[in-house]
Amino acid sequence: MVRAVTTFRISEAAALLGVSSDTVRRWVDAGRLRAERDEHGHRRVNGADLAAFARAQVESVGDGGRTSARNRFRGIVTEVIRDAVMAQVEIAAGPFRVVSLMSRQAADELGLEPGVVAVAVIKSTNVVVEIPGHERVASHL
Repeated sequence: MVRAVTTFRISEAAALLGVSSDTVRRWVDAGRLRAERDEHGHRRVNGADLAAFARAQVESVGDGGRTSARNRFRGIVTEVIRDAVMAQVEIAAGPFRVVSLMSRQAADELGLEPGVVAVAVIKSTNVVVEIPGHERVASHL
């Protein structure tokens, strides 16, 4: 079975990268990201090229030091709910919502409040991968 090459419109690439369409257009115009014109004159980005660009963007930010955790989401704290012992901290990282449960003491020591920039560092033994529109799900242990 031959699989068609996945391509993305500028707006789709922007949504996947968590930036504006204008930013992706600037990257294309500057030659940082390759795009081809389709039969209608619209720019389309090859999926493999987009993946390589996304990986390079992540690598250029760095992983914040020596750690085995590779999943890092920089964002803004949007909500902190504290009780006597625990705190629930919500971070908006681009279009993603990350929620962490931690001790109240840890939240207080970090000064976590809405509006604070924070990085959610995630290390998990089970990550579920879904492909939108497909029923099959693969997981990695």
